[in-house]
Amino acid sequence: MSDETSTENPDIKAIADVVATVERTQRAKDVDGFLALFHPDALWTTAHGRVLLGREAIAGFTRAVLPADDWDGQVTYEVAHVRFLRPDVAAVKVRQVYRSADGDSEGSPLYVMTRGTDGRWLLHACQNTAVHAG
Repeated sequence: MSDETSTENPDIKAIADVVATVERTQRAKDVDGFLALFHPDALWTTAHGRVLLGREAIAGFTRAVLPADDWDGQVTYEVAHVRFLRPDVAAVKVRQVYRSADGDSEGSPLYVMTRGTDGRWLLHACQNTAVHAG
């Protein structure tokens, strides 16, 4: 983590908690827990380039793919860097590692997160990018 991701900052800690919840809900196939992390007007682009506009579209996709995922490995999410664009908007670079018996693969998501008037940080505009070796 860079200096901007010091967990002594309460906003950084809250953002890291959201990323940790992404990991936990993905592992548990907890669709509702995952969807609760999104702003209602969120935009999500999957690692394969599918664009989902709004929580309803994200919900439809997630309800179809997450419970049916039969991947037998383990995934981890780690906050690599946070850049505050404004006090209530942060660009969050995440290191995503899938570990399996067939070998590891990596993703490099970018989450633009916003802090609402209630103080909660939510996923607002996200791009999940697969990392290709070479």
